Amino acid sequence: MALGLEGSANKLGAGIIKHSPDGTSVVLSNIRHTYITPPGEGFQPRDTALHHREWCLSVIQDALSQAGVPISGVDCICYTKGPGMGAPLQSVALVARTLSLLYDKPLVAVNHCVGHIEMGREITGAKNPVVLYVSGGNTQVIAYSRQCYRIFGETLDIAVGNCLDRFARVLNLSNNPSPGYNIEQKAKRGKRLMSLPYTTKGMDISLSGILTAVEAYTLDKRYRPDGLSQGAEDQDIITPADLCFSLQENVFAMLVEITERAMAHIGSREVLIVGGVGCNERLQEMMGIMASERGGQVFATDERFCIDNGIMIAQAGLLGFRMGHSTPIEKSTCTQRYRTDQVHVSWRV
Repeated sequence: MALGLEGSANKLGAGIIKHSPDGTSVVLSNIRHTYITPPGEGFQPRDTALHHREWCLSVIQDALSQAGVPISGVDCICYTKGPGMGAPLQSVALVARTLSLLYDKPLVAVNHCVGHIEMGREITGAKNPVVLYVSGGNTQVIAYSRQCYRIFGETLDIAVGNCLDRFARVLNLSNNPSPGYNIEQKAKRGKRLMSLPYTTKGMDISLSGILTAVEAYTLDKRYRPDGLSQGAEDQDIITPADLCFSLQENVFAMLVEITERAMAHIGSREVLIVGGVGCNERLQEMMGIMASERGGQVFATDERFCIDNGIMIAQAGLLGFRMGHSTPIEKSTCTQRYRTDQVHVSWRV
């Protein structure tokens, strides 16, 4: 049994998972609290760290209470080593180290990206998929080989979640429950597909250009922030919904393209979408169309597991702990840069 603590960005999570002797996993609790800023504002590392310090004890107590186990009953304490924002990572790591010393429990440092992948594999039952990892800070196409998650392609500048979040701030959309979710809802009402850059470079993509281009449309004289036409002759108006729709369609098409290229390369018919942006129903739909045309299948989870959470850290940490891995207190550090392909995936053959 493991307690997992996640706090690499604005989501603070604690979860407890139990591995049975027959190999099955049971999620006993999965508690999360989100730091939400006013519309038009992002979250700063210092403020996010303060949020985590304020809520950490409450979130952990709720996780233990829901699971019905005392902290003395867990076998290890897992925490996010990275990647992520420095100050929030350090806040949660400090709590993990304190609990480890107080209750004499082994520590297990976990790669945030691998946590997403392993929780996705566990929940969906995907065997050996091409993984599309899309979140606020990461965009990668990944496949497993020889005890390592190999990165086939990635963003060359900003992550897809960061791209959507920044445009949500331009439109002054609410950050509750998340800016990406509100972009998705507004995109469902879009009717016009605007011309935007489409930048794939081999297996990689670039998103800064498309963000600049879609922001420029908000300065166009045809743009109507309220989405209302001012007359019968004004039929070519541009609305926020049109821009959200256009941004999603272009960015997601780029992601589908590089994912399909990876599928062809390794001969896989499975796609697993993980990370916060993986909750987007339009992305899942577009990926499903591509996969079905290849005779394949898409696997995805809902917001309980695709958005940052403590249970994914517990799952990945417990897999490593069962293989004999633990992290000495003196090496229980954090890092903002911790690539997926730096992890030795000893629990897979």
